[in-house]
Amino acid sequence: MTAFLSSLMGVSEILILIIVGYWLAAIGWLRKDSGKIIAKIVTQVALPAYMIVTVSEKFTAHQLLTLLPQLRYPVLSMAILGVLSAIVARLIQVKHEHVGLFCSMFLNSNTVFIGLPVNLALFGPKSLPYVLVYYMANTTIFWTVGVYLIQHDGPAETHFDIKQTLGKIFSPPLLGFIFGIFLVLLKIKLPDFLMSDLNYVGSLTIPGSMFFIGITIYQAGLKKAFTFNKDLLGVLFGRFIAAPLLMTLLLINAPIPPLMRSIFIIQSCMPVMTNAPVVAKLYGADTEFAAIGVASSTVLAMIVIPLVMTFLA
Repeated sequence: MTAFLSSLMGVSEILILIIVGYWLAAIGWLRKDSGKIIAKIVTQVALPAYMIVTVSEKFTAHQLLTLLPQLRYPVLSMAILGVLSAIVARLIQVKHEHVGLFCSMFLNSNTVFIGLPVNLALFGPKSLPYVLVYYMANTTIFWTVGVYLIQHDGPAETHFDIKQTLGKIFSPPLLGFIFGIFLVLLKIKLPDFLMSDLNYVGSLTIPGSMFFIGITIYQAGLKKAFTFNKDLLGVLFGRFIAAPLLMTLLLINAPIPPLMRSIFIIQSCMPVMTNAPVVAKLYGADTEFAAIGVASSTVLAMIVIPLVMTFLA
């Protein structure tokens, strides 16, 4: 019960910020383009600054070097989920027009906009390196396999653009993480005034992310978020049941720290990637299904996460 209440309070911190973002969108202060602007500020400015400050101040070279081999767990988990998503899609006869989108949403999770704030609220700054390891695997698979699957639903011929894909994978947050590692390994300390500026900018990450989620839910429509059909239920099964169960099985005897185990399982059951509707729109796929998937899974995650934390305790 203690673990449940503690996780509920941590999730409540996040939920309140989401509600504020939703309310600001509802009263017209944050309009349709506001979400795009906030997302750009968070992903391209605030989050990279946050990565640099946290990695360079909180971790040693030894800690960081021991993390990279642990990428195998989230990568293996998502590979299995990819196969499982295709099986589930066939079993429940997912609509042909969004089969690829279904599989992409099934296997990829929202490791930054929801995953990062939730883990920081639950575990504090010590969770960041483990969050980032999962993020590296998740973002790589989404911008390669996930985007390829979504392209299949669109009218255009499917193709793989390696230059564009690498640009998405090596995004500003990941580059900020790499730069932070670079500072730690070379024992370089940035001037105090610059670290202070990076700290101020980085502090926008969590509220900005939550406002963006609130705007996304408002635009998708709260009523639609609770209009379930078999295809949406299939996605939710993948996000909240299959993914955490699979990750738990993979980590049962894994020689990793208990905190890493908990964070990998929590990260695996995060909501649908917020990039899914954007990519769906870009390639002419079912944008509404993607938006509803994001909204539904985000709202339900606020219930699922405390339950998963109770199980982990």
